[in-house]
Amino acid sequence: MTAKTDIRNQPAYTVNEAARYLKIAPATLRSWVAGRPYPKGAGTAHSHPLIRPAGNPPPTLSFWNLIEAHVLRSLRTDHSVKMDALRRAIRYAEQSLKIARLLLSPELRTDAGRLLLERYGELIDLSASGQVAMRRLFNEHLARVEWDEWKFPVRLFPVISSDGMSTGKPIAIDANVAFGRPVLAQKGITTGAIVERMDAGESITDLAEDYDLSSEEIMEAVLYERAA
Repeated sequence: MTAKTDIRNQPAYTVNEAARYLKIAPATLRSWVAGRPYPKGAGTAHSHPLIRPAGNPPPTLSFWNLIEAHVLRSLRTDHSVKMDALRRAIRYAEQSLKIARLLLSPELRTDAGRLLLERYGELIDLSASGQVAMRRLFNEHLARVEWDEWKFPVRLFPVISSDGMSTGKPIAIDANVAFGRPVLAQKGITTGAIVERMDAGESITDLAEDYDLSSEEIMEAVLYERAA
């Protein structure tokens, strides 16, 4: 199977779906995959996207696009992404290290990530302490991605809520499980199915017994689905 035909590289998520799974504002993700207009002189220009969606139009994201957006999210958590600066930093790192699609590379955990963050920090004039904080958040997000032996992303453990990182990894997204929808990592039960049953009147205790899960795991699924 080539990268082009790999299921992980096929259109699978609308922008709104992907934004909900990653806990990113839909408008933000849309600007990353479609660019956005900005004033230029007496008229308006349009910025190039940071992520090339697997399908168009409308933009439809693949699992690998989901990973790229997850990586970008790490820079947005405390440092609002400056698209032009980040685009230039990515291009610089890719050209220097000869890495295609840098945001998918496990090498982001080593020299590639350091080079990207250093150049990005320079371009947005980030303080030394700000760069340390950015690197920490970046590493925490990268730790939530698993790569296969061919160095392609195979699994994502998304953050539970939009307002901070959780240390656990109860939720997983895998293109080969449940059509790439979020599941409880232990059993492969979709978080959406759990919430649907709870909204239909079933209790946490009943669901935990039915799926052979703990009440805490059921609650993690609910919190993930209902997080803003």
